[in-house]
Amino acid sequence: MSCHDSEYEVPFSRVSRVWTLTAPAPFADESSCQCQAPHEKLTIAQARLGTPVDRPVRVYADGIFDLFHSGHARALMQAKTLFPNSYLLVGVCSDDLTHKFKGFTVMNEAERYEALRHCRYVDEVIRDAPWTLTPEFLEKHKIDFVAHDDIPYSSAGSDDVYKHIKEAGMFVPTQRTEGISTSDIITRIVRDYDVYARRNLQRGYTAKELNVSFINEKKYRFQNQVDKMKEKVKNVEERSKEFVNRVEEKSHDLIQKWEEKSREFIGNFLELFGPDGAWKQMFQERSSRMLQALSPKQSPVSSPTRSRSPSRSPSPTFSWLPNKTSPPSSPKAASASISSMSEGDEDEK
Repeated sequence: MSCHDSEYEVPFSRVSRVWTLTAPAPFADESSCQCQAPHEKLTIAQARLGTPVDRPVRVYADGIFDLFHSGHARALMQAKTLFPNSYLLVGVCSDDLTHKFKGFTVMNEAERYEALRHCRYVDEVIRDAPWTLTPEFLEKHKIDFVAHDDIPYSSAGSDDVYKHIKEAGMFVPTQRTEGISTSDIITRIVRDYDVYARRNLQRGYTAKELNVSFINEKKYRFQNQVDKMKEKVKNVEERSKEFVNRVEEKSHDLIQKWEEKSREFIGNFLELFGPDGAWKQMFQERSSRMLQALSPKQSPVSSPTRSRSPSRSPSPTFSWLPNKTSPPSSPKAASASISSMSEGDEDEK
């Protein structure tokens, strides 16, 4: 494949690669690029050595490619990298052939063609590819090798539609990717049909478009409402948990601060009122000051004592004070005692 023969020389792989990565792969029946270089027969050993040098090795891979997935892409990647310099043509069967020999597809032929054009490993797409490869088809597209998995593909009354390709030495096997296939994807959809039907009803599809009966439509819509309520309850529970967690965190912080303040208060109290506290020292100082203020200082012991004058007689003993235990019984007696006290004073004088 090339619009000009000169492009087959050295830079072909680079040009082909840029074409694949910057634009969709062209359709074979719409492209003016035809393989004009001499097309001698190659062996697999020669192709793996990088020969011929004047053109790439043209590898063909075909299939249905319904619900294009990573298993398809990996198979095409293997076909593209079989040889150092290769050009990958991918044939896609039409809806008529597919429905006749294999069964109904999810994607129509136009969708399957377009999916292949946007795979980075594909250099050219052949639409309405034949179910069984004929020599005329191989010659028309200058195909060197056919890539497919090595499992015998029984179809169209044949035990293996690639048998004659293998006998001609033009078959190169690829490996299938386990765990992924179009049948697996369809099985998942059928298994979870209710879930997908409910989701699409919620997105706006009608029951007629989904081929859902009236009763099932009502059931699915009711289940959607139930799911919405469950989601709301779940959101409320999550918010409640977040609120409780925040309250617990704040309570923990509050208790921790309260404990710190309590320890600080107790420490200050002990420092002030403890056995060696400032309050006790201040109280002792004030008590000593009060005692000093209330008790006057005593006279010095060494002060001289006054000598009694010899001219004076000892101080008389006064007996005129009334007796508290025996008060006067009458006014007369009280006057008599006063007169006697006055007489006694006169005698002393």
